Amino acid sequence: MAATKGKTFIVEHLDEELGPWSELEYLAIAKETQATNGTFILSSLPEGFQVPTDLRSNDAFSAEHRGVEELYAANKARVCLLDPAASKDLSPGDGEAFDAFLFGGILGDDPPRDRTSELRKKGFEGRRLGPKQMTTDTAVRVTRIVVQDKVPLDQVPYLDFPELKFNLHESTQMPFRYVSDESGNPIMPEGMKELIQNDADKSVNDLF
Repeated sequence: MAATKGKTFIVEHLDEELGPWSELEYLAIAKETQATNGTFILSSLPEGFQVPTDLRSNDAFSAEHRGVEELYAANKARVCLLDPAASKDLSPGDGEAFDAFLFGGILGDDPPRDRTSELRKKGFEGRRLGPKQMTTDTAVRVTRIVVQDKVPLDQVPYLDFPELKFNLHESTQMPFRYVSDESGNPIMPEGMKELIQNDADKSVNDLF
């Protein structure tokens, strides 16, 4: 029996370059999307944008210089924008209503800068993921759990503002909502904790 085809997850990249934080997030999205038979598109990439080798070699991933409005010009109604300002929350039924789920740039800004506003102007129907700010990979993960696994948004196992402990004397509190694993730890991209520890003197925004 063939595996069920997963959804398409699109991140409209809104920066000229790819910072280390975003690179780890995109790799995590690509790996999880591939494991669940979906597609991950990074769109609106500027000319000359360097896609990391690990990302480029992932079968679920594709890089696009075109924007989402061009990619889905013929079936715009099948694209859902994950929008903190939307009037409706994402629900399992949206898996039937939409084929693609669109995320704007860096969702993990702290404080949020409403970078989704540029996509909102393009008229895509929006859904909320709740009141707490999420990193981009977490937002994609939650969306997939809801629309593919059919878990209601309020039943996803969340962990808000976790403290990362590096040793007896060093720790930092993350200002985001995460999905928790079976051990109650935040699901984060591979290498993210080390990146945060190594750049402890920088703000979270500097790592994007």
